[in-house]
Amino acid sequence: MGFAQSIKVCLSKYVVFSGRATRSEYWWFVLFVILCNIVFSILDRAVFGTNPETGEGTSVFNPLFQLAVFLPMLAAGWRRLHDTGRPGWYLLLPMALGFATMIALLSGVAVFSVLEGGVDDPEVLRGPAAFLGVTGMIVVWVLQLVLTVMMIWWLTRPSEEGANAYGPPAA
Repeated sequence: MGFAQSIKVCLSKYVVFSGRATRSEYWWFVLFVILCNIVFSILDRAVFGTNPETGEGTSVFNPLFQLAVFLPMLAAGWRRLHDTGRPGWYLLLPMALGFATMIALLSGVAVFSVLEGGVDDPEVLRGPAAFLGVTGMIVVWVLQLVLTVMMIWWLTRPSEEGANAYGPPAA
């Protein structure tokens, strides 16, 4: 499958999470999204400029494009994992880890805030809080790295021969 055909197929299957997607279909579409992100970032900078004080640019076109292709990218990845014989929901694992990390961090801040109110010297808790926070972030970073490498590995695997639990091979 070529570049243009891959884009047509992925956009025509905007929210189709069933079936299978070949390696070329998925990776050509990923390349399309990356190239469009670059173009829209340049366009944002050219049209809206940058703030002279902060040097940051205003982004309008790129976030709109990313929002528009979020579901097709998710669906294409989902179908790609199906093509390798894996459940599509595995694609959500890195996002689930990020969400769980956010909840853990907020819970840790809340717990240590409550604990600070119950001790005479709150400075005593700063060391353990920092240790737990840094250790937790290192563990999450390692897990995120492992999940990212696994996801790339799974998405680059060859298609399963013949029909699998998710349907016949993609054309």
